[in-house]
Amino acid sequence: MAKRTSNSHPAPATTTAEVIAGVDTHRDFHWAAARNALGQVLGTRRFAATLAGYQALLAWLLDFGPIAAIGVEGTGSYGAGLTRYLLTENVHVVEVNRPNRQKRRQKGKSDPQDAINAAGAVQSGDATTAPKLRTGPIESVRLLRNTRDTLVKARTAVWNTLRAVLITAPDDLRERLQNLTPAALLSACQDPDTVPDATGTTLARALLDSTLSTRATLHELATTIGHHNQAITTLDTQLTALITLLAPRTLAQHGLGPDTTGQLLITAGNNPDRLRSEPAFAMLTGIAPQKASSGLTDRHRLNRGGDRDANAALYRVVITRMKSHQPTRDYVAKHRTPNRSNGKHVIRMLKRYVAREIYPHLTADLAAIHHLTLDKP
Repeated sequence: MAKRTSNSHPAPATTTAEVIAGVDTHRDFHWAAARNALGQVLGTRRFAATLAGYQALLAWLLDFGPIAAIGVEGTGSYGAGLTRYLLTENVHVVEVNRPNRQKRRQKGKSDPQDAINAAGAVQSGDATTAPKLRTGPIESVRLLRNTRDTLVKARTAVWNTLRAVLITAPDDLRERLQNLTPAALLSACQDPDTVPDATGTTLARALLDSTLSTRATLHELATTIGHHNQAITTLDTQLTALITLLAPRTLAQHGLGPDTTGQLLITAGNNPDRLRSEPAFAMLTGIAPQKASSGLTDRHRLNRGGDRDANAALYRVVITRMKSHQPTRDYVAKHRTPNRSNGKHVIRMLKRYVAREIYPHLTADLAAIHHLTLDKP
């Protein structure tokens, strides 16, 4: 079989049968690298980040022999399209994280080298995670939540600007508005009578008055906040309905609402095979105990990796249960000690227990999702 090579890495004279590949992904193009089972580089090449480019990339790799696995960087961003295509072609895809910074400083940085490193991570066993599927119902949850989070941040920024404008507003306007509740403040600022009813030169002359200019600014900011409020309310309604349909078992657990349940669904992904066991779920959410012993000290600490958004969701569940769940309150009272009055160690233990409790319900919901179809009522 004829073997293709690139100018930068010629193929060796003899290679083993199976190919391990790596892909460094970008917005407009991807760099691919092929290695044999001995770690020898067979070639590197650049391909367009289009469907035709994905097809050419796979055909180029197949010229070297059967493909054992392909490590792809950025499977949830620039590599999402390539990952979807490879999975439909029944190619084993492995999610690869960015290489260690220390190694990058030692060996330099280039796109072909990153692709070679991605293949090496798969070959060495450093990368073993299956990529999340960017299709299906959970992808809908992710898109809605991301949009909602963006709008919430934008609304906060506009609120901060409105309050900053109010601080430096003329005295009569500031004194009339500064002590109002947020709802009353929005209503007062959105009053159309506060905006100059003019255009062109007349409007410009009216805005020479700093009081009128401030009122016009407050009106625009308050109107923007109102639009964001409406959009966020609509997204909340959509998310609640969708998550209630997808994860009723998880949502029924004490302390879990649409927000925390939605985050756990996104963390798990649309392919439940990624959650091989309950300890794997604990590791994924950053609450698995790890050895932290040294010398005569023998202790454990929680994993500081994992999905931090999922970790934060479990934290909110624990805080809710500490206030309203009697078994949790009893556990806190039993394990809180005088020298650890802040209770942080108790919260860490509770997060681990909550993950153990949620896991079977979450996996059952994920399994049930695959039986849902879009044409079902």
